Amino acid sequence: MDAALNDCLRHYELTLRGRFAAVTDVLRTLSNLQHERDFAQQAQALALERLGFELPADWLASAWVQGVDMSAMYAHCLFATIAASVDHAGIDQACWQPRMTLQSVHWHALGFHTIDISPCADGRLQGLLPFVLRTAPAPFVWVKAYAGALFDVEHDVADWTQRELERLTGAIEGGDRLDYLKVAAYHYSSSAPCDQGCAAHGSHDAAAVAAAIERLHALQVAVDNTYGHGAAPQVLLLGVDTDCDAIRIHLPDASGQLRAERYLDSAALYRATLGLSADAAQQALDAALQRYATELGGAALYHLPHGLLGLAQAWLVGNFSQLDYVQQHHGGRYAVIGHDEAFVCAGEAVPSLQLRNQFYFAHLDTVEEGAADLDVGARIFQGLNVQRGLPLPLLVHFTYSARVPGSRERAVARGLRVAQAARERFAHLAERGLLHCRVAVSERHSGQRLEWADAPAATVAGH
Repeated sequence: MDAALNDCLRHYELTLRGRFAAVTDVLRTLSNLQHERDFAQQAQALALERLGFELPADWLASAWVQGVDMSAMYAHCLFATIAASVDHAGIDQACWQPRMTLQSVHWHALGFHTIDISPCADGRLQGLLPFVLRTAPAPFVWVKAYAGALFDVEHDVADWTQRELERLTGAIEGGDRLDYLKVAAYHYSSSAPCDQGCAAHGSHDAAAVAAAIERLHALQVAVDNTYGHGAAPQVLLLGVDTDCDAIRIHLPDASGQLRAERYLDSAALYRATLGLSADAAQQALDAALQRYATELGGAALYHLPHGLLGLAQAWLVGNFSQLDYVQQHHGGRYAVIGHDEAFVCAGEAVPSLQLRNQFYFAHLDTVEEGAADLDVGARIFQGLNVQRGLPLPLLVHFTYSARVPGSRERAVARGLRVAQAARERFAHLAERGLLHCRVAVSERHSGQRLEWADAPAATVAGH
């Protein structure tokens, strides 16, 4: 177990969760104070102390007349907290970032120049990189989430083509010996498989696995058919038990096929190595990996510590520490095994927020193409928020490149279109004040700061 890394991650979890939990705590207190004469002063003092920012003064001034619309105030505070968390990400993550098991330097040693991961959009997978896989975010470790891990094959062919062009032109150092790896990550619940599995697949684990394999195979076929046999990227299938963060790693067999029933199970390997010395545990893990490679009929193709087998080894070792983490801090299984997200993010993910159940993410360019993902998010928040009178907070976020003329303006325009389309799609919520949407952009090369592209609601006072 990497105790020092676990301590860093625990501090990060408590810091980030505490920041969002404070919103509800503060507003509950304000709800009881809003008819007092000095309400505005008390509210601002409390917000500064607990949230780190002031509330809009004009929203508070008229509270004595009809009260404050706490639903809208909640959304305002939540968006401000998102922005503050992004601003503080460098400080919040300074402890664990350099301690990750897999860093940028390791990818070339393993034989990969790009790792393209498409997990399910489910919020329980939002901590996939730093927690579950102990993998540091890197420029070419891409995470693009889709409901059910059903990534867009055409878009992925375009992403692969761009990187292949860069490789062939020498823009990727050592590119002649490095590969592109596509990973699909499905999820399941070991304790409530019929209720807390993947919503996009009706909590049918077999359907989730089969669909992910089909998409990975379709990507390979598409690249081979377009650019010639043998051009296709390498693929890997990953399963995550959202109850405890255990993983299943499916590697392709000697014929290149992924098998639903053949995988490395971190939970079983973790139990098998408990009580062993570090050296003995490593030897047992290596032996299990070699047996697995032999079972796949590809022992000659898989060599530790390189390639897919080396990656599997690194992810399993990192995941063992995560299983220790969940055991130590969550009793071996999360108290909330279902959804508990704070908001929905649509467009491009905010990479600086990486924590289980922090937000539900829908990767999209238009609402039409991402309708299924957004609908799943809306259903989740129907139970989490709407039934309690709280809104669905929707952050529309896109990145831009300052190196490209007009990139920011196009990102803003795209965000505003998506936001408007979302309001129209969920008009039944918007009309009742139960959908609050903000648009933000960020420069992808110069840091992680949200730039708001729209204004907050004009007023929250009154009902």
